[in-house]
Amino acid sequence: MPHTRHQTMRRVLRREIAGTIGLLIDEEDFAAMRRYRTFTFDDHRTYLQQVEALLRTLAAQGGHTTVALFDPEEYAAFCSDTGLDPDAPASRTRFTAELAATGPALPYEGQPLADLVPDLVDEAVRQATWEYATTVLAGIGDCASCGEDIGQAAFARATHLLTRILDTAGPGERHLVCSVSTTPESLMAVLHAEATEDSAGLDESEALEFATVLALGIATQAPGGLVMRTSAPGTTDRIYGWRLRGEGLVPLTAAEVFDAYCTDIDSGDLVSPESGVDYCVPPDLGEEEPGRGHRH
Repeated sequence: MPHTRHQTMRRVLRREIAGTIGLLIDEEDFAAMRRYRTFTFDDHRTYLQQVEALLRTLAAQGGHTTVALFDPEEYAAFCSDTGLDPDAPASRTRFTAELAATGPALPYEGQPLADLVPDLVDEAVRQATWEYATTVLAGIGDCASCGEDIGQAAFARATHLLTRILDTAGPGERHLVCSVSTTPESLMAVLHAEATEDSAGLDESEALEFATVLALGIATQAPGGLVMRTSAPGTTDRIYGWRLRGEGLVPLTAAEVFDAYCTDIDSGDLVSPESGVDYCVPPDLGEEEPGRGHRH
């Protein structure tokens, strides 16, 4: 009887343990792991099917599982830095545990793996974008003329501009996109907000990432812009935006917004405009003319 009771207690405890699965999302990463003798899978499709079956089983048992992006190159570097044997299941387990705290990861909530993988990739891109922008801002240094930390000043400025944009948008759903043309590639951040009279409805992580990318554009004087779409019940959706200039934002004309939304990014061909959408000039942010005054 005590033995049965202990088994029951262990089953209860197992349901309260949060786990993490490191997922190899593409064929190339899967092939890289096959060089390890203890990695026993030989077919990527079968591997994904088994992972999904395991996730469903754990969810049915009441467990909470996080799915993390497993990068073979990062894994090899981790093993080298820590002195672990990369061809050991325990090493993969330890690396996966590290991913739960530091890497791109999402909770499994019963969705098909085919739906979870794109979201996981998006999360990885978001994290890489934020880390890159943060690193660049931190490395710019102080202003030669005033001694102010340029990265910190740019972030404070970006946060102020974002607050003004949201304050002038009114209640409803807001979808913002900020893009900055940097070398070697452009950065983009997205922010969703659903404002009511009592709440801004912001995701703090999204807002931080968005402000950081905007700050990078301000600090480096890189070409960039910001576009917002607002939606509210009983009203027509409105789309408007600004381009970055100096430490401020210059309103786009309605024609410029229309051209941006009705041009295919890859081909440059015109696409049909959406019906029931107003392409318009943005509201006044109450800012002085961009570029005037002190510039770093």
